[in-house]
Amino acid sequence: MRWENLTGGPGGPAGLFGADAVVTRTVDTPEFRGITFHEVRARSIVNRVPGASRMPFEWTVNPYRGCSHACVYCFARKTHSYLDLDTGLGFDSQIVVKTNAPELLRRELGSPRWSGAHIAMGTNVDCYQRAEGRYRLMPGIIEALRDRANPFSILTKGTLILRDLPLLQEAAEVTEVGISVSVGFTDPGLWRTVEPGTPSPAARLAAVRALTDAGIECGVLMAPVIPFLGDSPEQLRATVRAVAESGATSVTPLVLHLRPGAREWFTAWLGAHHPHLVPRYERMYAGGSYAPTWYQRRITRQVHELAAEFGIGPGRRGAPRRIVTPERPEGSGPAGATQLSLL
Repeated sequence: MRWENLTGGPGGPAGLFGADAVVTRTVDTPEFRGITFHEVRARSIVNRVPGASRMPFEWTVNPYRGCSHACVYCFARKTHSYLDLDTGLGFDSQIVVKTNAPELLRRELGSPRWSGAHIAMGTNVDCYQRAEGRYRLMPGIIEALRDRANPFSILTKGTLILRDLPLLQEAAEVTEVGISVSVGFTDPGLWRTVEPGTPSPAARLAAVRALTDAGIECGVLMAPVIPFLGDSPEQLRATVRAVAESGATSVTPLVLHLRPGAREWFTAWLGAHHPHLVPRYERMYAGGSYAPTWYQRRITRQVHELAAEFGIGPGRRGAPRRIVTPERPEGSGPAGATQLSLL
């Protein structure tokens, strides 16, 4: 593993991690069997999104690299190659944990140079993957954002987000907090093969219901819509209906895209499970990482029509950003935070 390319020694150039701050652990418990954690001390945690990105935000926080959700289509797989780690099974089982993420974020938010811009989380790998159950980085991250009333959003497939519901409610009182749950389909068979490490779609939609019932508006990113496997009219209708029944404030479809790293792994999976579809995918993605525009527009139109039929509307805008200090029990932490929608 080429950690030396990403570390900065004394007196040398700054790196992503401290030169002597990588600890590798293997945890032999049923929930983490086969997973190796590389604990690092990050040098920075707020990352600027490249200008060429299609993302609708400029800043992100990613406390983990690699993801035990093991989604065969995950576009972030390529990032593991930067560490000389495998983008297939290695991405699923070799998890980099930035153990100092909460304290580092608090420091960076307090810098005079920080403008208070919206911060997106869960846009690279899921911040509520299984590792979060062990390392508990997100409570400290949300607290830091709350205390600065800094707008943020979270995209997740993890039902573990419900653990932090009280913190999200506190944050939403002082800033905009946007929560989106990713549910691309409700087909149990498809879920078990393409997203084997995630909670079921039904469990995720139950989390949406719990969030909305608690006063936290939550949208659904219907992603990915998988061509020829999850895009039939019947499948789209079933998914949008289930999203509507969950109480989601919005539903936004996103067709599968296959960037380098993910493309090779997904193609291998497709060849093993649905070999008859390989030629169709080669034609559909011959132009690059994205499905043809006509196909994306067709899926978007169908989902929007179904959303209108089932009464899913746009989410309400949040309150203006402000910092307040509510009364809290003596000895408890400070208050403040925010939430912005990705949708």
